[in-house]
Order: sequence, then C-alpha cells, then structure tokens
Amino acid sequence: MAIAMSWLTPSLAQAQQVEQRLDSLQILIGQQTVLHLKATVGKGDKVVLPSFKPQQQITPGVEVVEQSQGDTSHVGDRMEVSRDYRLTSFDERVYAIPALNVKVNGKDYHGNQLALKVLTVPVDTVHPNQFYPPKDVQNNPFLWSEWSSLFWLSILTLIVCGAWLYLRYRLKHNKPIITHIRIVRRVPAHEKALNEINVIKQQHVENQETQKAYYTQLTNTIREYIVNRFGFNAMEMTSAEIIDRLRASGDQKMIDELKELFQTADLVKFAKYETLVNENDANLVNAINFIDQTKTDEKPTEERVVPTLSTADQKSQQQRRLIKILLWTGGIVVAALLVNIIYQAFMLVY
Repeated sequence: MAIAMSWLTPSLAQAQQVEQRLDSLQILIGQQTVLHLKATVGKGDKVVLPSFKPQQQITPGVEVVEQSQGDTSHVGDRMEVSRDYRLTSFDERVYAIPALNVKVNGKDYHGNQLALKVLTVPVDTVHPNQFYPPKDVQNNPFLWSEWSSLFWLSILTLIVCGAWLYLRYRLKHNKPIITHIRIVRRVPAHEKALNEINVIKQQHVENQETQKAYYTQLTNTIREYIVNRFGFNAMEMTSAEIIDRLRASGDQKMIDELKELFQTADLVKFAKYETLVNENDANLVNAINFIDQTKTDEKPTEERVVPTLSTADQKSQQQRRLIKILLWTGGIVVAALLVNIIYQAFMLVY
C-alpha cells in the first residue's frame, strides 16, 4: 500500500515541484500504460525533461514505447512543463519505476518512485491440447440509420425520374413551331399595273355585263397604282376626289384623259352605259399613258419576310425552351443521384 500511494507525494525543493504518476499500476503482459511527468517551476526557469528512445528501458524489464513532445502551460506566476511516456513489459513481476531526474536551471530535481505490476495471461494447464474452432462469420445487424439516407435518395431519384418522363411526354406532344423566311420580290407599282392591264387587254368585251367587269378591273388597277405611286388611299375615294388630288401635280391633258376614263367607267357601272369598241381601246391607252408618264425609276427588289408569331405560338416556343432546360437539368441530377446511391450501397455492403 505504501508503494502504491507513493506517487501522490511530490518532492519539493526550493519551490520547484516534480510529480510523476501512472495511468494504471497493473497491466497484462504486452499491454501499455502511460507515465505522466510534470514539473512546476517559476516563470522563466529553464527546464530539461528526461528523454528516452523507442524500446529503451526506463528500468530493466520495462520499455519506453514512445514519448510525447512535451507541453508547457502557465498557472498564475508558475509554469508547468509536462511529458508523457508510454510503457510496456513482457515479463511477469512487480517493477519499481525510478524517480525521474528533471533539471531546472541546471539543478537536479526528482519525481517520486512508482510500482508497476505486470501480470501474465491465464493459461489452461489442465487441457493444454484443447483448441477452439474458428467462430462463424457474424452478420452485422440491420441499422436504419445506416440505410435511411440511401432509402430517401432512392425515393428522390424516382420522383425526379417521374418528373423527367412527364416533361419528355410534354415535349413530344408539344409540336415545334417551324417558321420559314420567305423571299418576296417587290415589283414596282408601274410594272405591276402594266402587267394587270395586259391581262385586261386580252378580255373580250361583248355586252354590258362584260363591259362592267372590264371597267371595274381597269379602274381598280389605276386606283391601286395611284395608292402605291402617290401615297393616298384612292381605293376609298370617288373619281372626282382622285382627279382633284392629281390635278395639282400632273399634266392637265393627262388628267383630262384619266378623268374621261373614270367618267366612262362610272357610266358603265352605274348607268348601264354601253361603250363602243374604239372607246374601250382609247380608255385602255389613256390608262397606259397615265402610268408611263407618272412612273418612277424604281427597280424590282427582293425582300426577306420573317413571319410574325402569334402570342400563343410565342408562348408555346417559350414552354418548349423551358422544358428542354428542365430535361437537361433533370438528367444531370438523376445521374448524380444514381452515382451517389451506387457509392453508398457499395460502402454499406463492402
């Protein structure tokens, strides 16, 4: 009992205190215990703790497995310097662990001597040839905490896959809107009017009904030409209003000939007037002369016409674009989830 309790009594010398103690006073052969050494000195004192190499014996039969680097702390106006030594032994007996020497400012101070009891492993001497068979492989118990994350990841993957398939279905049944850019050839107003007059010229005017159709087409052609050439809405104006608008800028003789054409057309359409053959030809020539004298030097051009989408079509295009983005994102998420699930399952199984 005196040996076991001796570690509690520190040695004091000139206000320097050295203490050493064991974690365990009794171990089995091959087991390890830790020897703690602590020196309490004044601030600024130079302290040198004992050092041992691996497998060096601290006392015959007791080896030092390893030692710590050492630690320094301050408590009030004092300083504590400590180091730990891991010990082991392979012979059964009681060992006296010597008081370790600590140098403080060049002077030696000692800790307290300790006792370490090493016990051997019990051996069955009655049945020395009895051997126990190897134990069966033990199955690890099922723990929900280990599998819960894998379960919820699988549920999340199924949900994302379902959403992906739904979006794929929506994209497949939401037909894309295909637009074609048209190249439109812009024909000058005078060229278009002359082409229409050439078609009118081929018609046979035999009775009052055909005369009415003839003059209706001829005056509509002239009106449309005036709209494109002079920029005012001749289609919605009377013959007199058209003549008044043209009189300010045109040749008087040309205006009179055009006026005669409109008057004849009004008589045919509204008064059932029947014209003579030479009268029809004269009005046709007057129309051609009016176009030739007022035409510009405009050349035929080609124009790219981009179709304008309706609000519904624009909304449909935006929906398709959004669905495609979601499909790509969902595919990446599903791939990442599958990789994570496979990795976690592998770690749990193996």
